[in-house]
Amino acid sequence: MAEFHHTGADLASLIESRLDRSTFQSQHWSGTFQEYLGICGQHPEVCRNAYQRLYDAIMSCGFERYRQFKRDIVRYHFFSDPFDHGQDAIFGLDSALMQLVGFLRSAAEGYGTDKRILLLHGPVGSSKSTIARILKKGIERYSQTDEGALYSFSWLLDEHCAVSPDHTTPGRAERTHEFPSPMHEDPLILVPAAARADLLDRLNAAFHPTHHGGRLRIVGEPDPFSRRILADLMAFYDGDWTRAMDHVRVRRVVLSEKDRVGIGTFQPKDEKNQDSTELTGDINYRKIALYGSDSDPRAFNFDGEFNVANRGICEFIEILKLDVAFLYDLLGATQEHTIKPKKFAQTYIDEVIVGHTNEPEYKRLQSNEMMEAFRDRTIKIDVPYNIRLDDEVRIYQKDFGGDRIRNIHIAPHTLEVAAMWAVLTRLDEPKKAGLSILQKMKLYNGKSIPGYTEDSVKELKEESPREGMTGISPRYIQDKISNALVSRQAIEDKTVNPFMVLNELESGLDHHSLITEEEIRKRYREILSVVKEEYEDIIKGEVQRAISADEEAIKRLCANYIESVRAYTQREKVVNKYTGRDEEPDERLMRAIEEKIDIPESRKDDFRQEIMNYIGALALDGKKFEYNTNARLYKALELKLFEDSRDTIKLKNLVSSVVDDETQQKIDVVKQRLIKNFGYNETSATDVLNYVASIFARGDTKHR
Repeated sequence: MAEFHHTGADLASLIESRLDRSTFQSQHWSGTFQEYLGICGQHPEVCRNAYQRLYDAIMSCGFERYRQFKRDIVRYHFFSDPFDHGQDAIFGLDSALMQLVGFLRSAAEGYGTDKRILLLHGPVGSSKSTIARILKKGIERYSQTDEGALYSFSWLLDEHCAVSPDHTTPGRAERTHEFPSPMHEDPLILVPAAARADLLDRLNAAFHPTHHGGRLRIVGEPDPFSRRILADLMAFYDGDWTRAMDHVRVRRVVLSEKDRVGIGTFQPKDEKNQDSTELTGDINYRKIALYGSDSDPRAFNFDGEFNVANRGICEFIEILKLDVAFLYDLLGATQEHTIKPKKFAQTYIDEVIVGHTNEPEYKRLQSNEMMEAFRDRTIKIDVPYNIRLDDEVRIYQKDFGGDRIRNIHIAPHTLEVAAMWAVLTRLDEPKKAGLSILQKMKLYNGKSIPGYTEDSVKELKEESPREGMTGISPRYIQDKISNALVSRQAIEDKTVNPFMVLNELESGLDHHSLITEEEIRKRYREILSVVKEEYEDIIKGEVQRAISADEEAIKRLCANYIESVRAYTQREKVVNKYTGRDEEPDERLMRAIEEKIDIPESRKDDFRQEIMNYIGALALDGKKFEYNTNARLYKALELKLFEDSRDTIKLKNLVSSVVDDETQQKIDVVKQRLIKNFGYNETSATDVLNYVASIFARGDTKHR
């Protein structure tokens, strides 16, 4: 038992060492109304509204700028989910997120978008829910920081939540029990209207927001519960507001979706089991007997999603599936920032309203003339699928990359080919003659293709404005990768390769619930063939590089080429190291290398001069030219060395049953290079070598 006690004490100590008591205490501060006014004077930002706070939360995480296709793009780190180590990180939607942040900036400034619903619209699985989740998570974490601190209040009354005389202190009401503001309102809402303008002048004079130019405002009246208590206290103290404020205990609040403080989520259900009280609260019938009336706010539960989300954010899942009665509540909540609880007057709310919906629902909204008022109060932001390959790959790496899959090796390019297929299904066929859809994808991904500039790519994007709004969802890809991981072959070989995933993707098309047209299914299968061809080219290139990865040999080849080029461009002879005689530059060697990267005879002089100019420019900067310094030349050298080496390795022999020891030794060297340089394991390296060998056995000599 002593041993258990000692171990338990160690673990308890470990837990205790990770806790921050001072942070807990600061987040649970409470004080008087006057002390809160002091906080407002020193830190007026505590009085920001919900839009200002959410915008500042986003900006507090930082951002970076970059240019893409002649456009300035901003990437906000907030949407990389720094709160949960990237668990909900969003990739490739920087343009859509810029629009979203622009909407919030305008609302924070008070330019009118604070009176609109933010509607995220896009195909299924395009990250709409994830964006809403990050917004909720981010504002929650921000409220835990000193920069994002906000405060509410409780009423100190008697045990029946009433204003009754305190018999121990004449002239004062009882203060024995604490009753929180049901909508966790800002304490400044208790300031009488006559004094608000002067108070705001003082606060705004000290308010210097970092990220926007919005002003602090005190809008509306207290909720019905607080309004009733304040009225009773003012009557008890004969209009002495200061003494009424002695019954107010201000406390810091931390927004929390789980605790239903400042973050609400509403999801449509069966119309028979749902009514508008879920948004605005309902009567507490058990308390009617205590307070004598169902119109007494103390007998009302202000626990609808609008009430709960006050001071923060309210998410509406599949907002356009809501019954019309709910949409009427939304109209007032957005335009006037008020809601109408049953039996009570219009009640002010301060919250960001975010909804999301998919394409069919939105089309139905557009065709419904009765919904004109709702459309007029909505700002739609399209959230498309990724059309940039690298970003799509990152989505799957988040789920299947790194150490997440421990027992099964995912062969190189497995996630890449799945992502490639997904992106290609989302692209329109290019209208430019001679440009394939695969090349279009590469251009979007930042790869340069001769004859195409940034202006060309910009034109391609402009001629297909709806790209990304249709195609295959990332969820489908994730499901099929998961299927491949648990397949019998994967479990036996402990490896998943691209062909296993491509087969899963293809077989699933017959049962895909969202593909209703055979023509679309046929197109997706054709794209799978394009992806398979591209994958073959990729692995042929890798095997070529593995075979030609003899660094000394490639250095010698490069030195011979550069020596011949230098002599050629300067019209000199080359000294033969063995005979000591002057000879002409080796034209056959130079052309054999240049042809590998499609340099025609007519362009050879220009290319050779470019190489010499490049070497000269490096020398001026104090840098030395190496065989791998120039990417194009390096590729040509690799291909030339592969061509020279291929016959000696006899790769075609791999597909035969008998391989001599010398060849096997060379193949093992290549295999180890694949493992070391390209991330394969023993099984996947063998598979790739066998597959590439079978290609060459068919006489396929096309190079990547």
